[in-house]
Amino acid sequence: MNRFFRHAVSGVAIALMAAGAAQAAATLPNFVPLAKNAGPAVVNISTEREVVDRMSSMFEGLPPGMERFFEQFGPFQGRQGPRTRNALGSGFIISSDGYIVTNNHVVEGADKIYVNLEGDSSKAHSLEARLIGRDPETDIALLKVDSDKSLPVLPFGDSDRLEVGEWVVAIGNPFGLSNTVTAGILSAKGRDIHSGPFDNFLQTDASINPGNSGGPLINMDGEVIGINTAIVASGQGIGFAIPSNLAMKIVDELKEGKKVSRGWLGVAIQDVDENVAKALGLKDAQGALIGSVTKGEPADKGGLKAGDVIIRVGKNSVKDSAELLRRVAELKPGTEVSVTVMRNGKELRKTVVLGERAQRGIQQEESRAESGIALGLNVRPLTRENARALDLPADTKGLLVVKVNPGSPADKAGLQSGDVIRSANLTEVTDADELRNILEKEAKERGAVMFQILRRGDSFFVTIPFDSGK
Repeated sequence: MNRFFRHAVSGVAIALMAAGAAQAAATLPNFVPLAKNAGPAVVNISTEREVVDRMSSMFEGLPPGMERFFEQFGPFQGRQGPRTRNALGSGFIISSDGYIVTNNHVVEGADKIYVNLEGDSSKAHSLEARLIGRDPETDIALLKVDSDKSLPVLPFGDSDRLEVGEWVVAIGNPFGLSNTVTAGILSAKGRDIHSGPFDNFLQTDASINPGNSGGPLINMDGEVIGINTAIVASGQGIGFAIPSNLAMKIVDELKEGKKVSRGWLGVAIQDVDENVAKALGLKDAQGALIGSVTKGEPADKGGLKAGDVIIRVGKNSVKDSAELLRRVAELKPGTEVSVTVMRNGKELRKTVVLGERAQRGIQQEESRAESGIALGLNVRPLTRENARALDLPADTKGLLVVKVNPGSPADKAGLQSGDVIRSANLTEVTDADELRNILEKEAKERGAVMFQILRRGDSFFVTIPFDSGK
């Protein structure tokens, strides 16, 4: 009897386990239809670029701890002179007549761009693409191919409606493996990974790898809700995508042949922490504190002052300085907008006519103006246009860091492209010769150099041992 009872219990347990497994399987999504329908509209992108440098790195100018999706380059030939550098990435078709969206960093600087459709992995059968336009600040590029047939299309979805925890699918070209499908969930929204002025990324644990750059992140309705663009170098299951609602606005402007233009206030800003909130008598540590107002710029004309805390732009609240940048940049130059600030404990509303934000002018094409420094960075004098693009007062003086060599003393100290060097060992520097003289004389005697750095409105000091720069 006992044996029978044990067997009966065991049978019930097995039946319950089987029922539980069947129920779990029934609740899991079926990705097969999604992969079949979306896959044909995802393309592999390969680029060619003729270079003459002896050595190059896939990770130049990247924020510490964060890798843009790097590409797989051809083998180094070990000699000077012209050679062809190849790179791989992903993209997706948004119109049947051949418009394709990808990341700017996939195609930036390319001499030739090729697009391979699903099941067509050889360059001999690929389509050569034209670069229609690109926006480096959001890392978006638009391509066009000519085909004798109507091409499959992926529609954009509404990224704002996507909820954390929803299933998402990534399709791309990781490590050159075409049309790879991975699935996961939306892990978080509104991530700022310090890769640009308008960071507002979607985070996902769908497997994302080098080569997925520019590929789509798709919801369960088969709509593109993000463009895969970045990963955490030291992490697994942490990928980032540009939200579709941001991407659509940029793509529409590029498709119409327009220059991407953004609103501009003309202020230096910083976040409001608890101490600032206490000092200013604010209830909450929210908003963007104005550190300075550039004379003659829109904020100045609109009556904004240093010490004001911006809490709303139009009807949209502002929780920090990053959100203020995004809110203003979403508006067109010339827009008349209401800006609500806290001043002396009172809420005031000012009307500002926005100016135009200058494109971030940190381009390799201007290398003739750069000067190599022994610590492993290239610099050039900061211009008014550079200062505006970096959200600094137009009269800011210093040296703009254009390039930081990977593994160099400057890189190990945390310097980044886009940093502004105000001083070296407390001596102001405005050109490369001044900096070189300090490094060659005073810094050698002291054994180290201390830079005063401006980055995203913050000022701090970085010290680099000079011996490591020899």
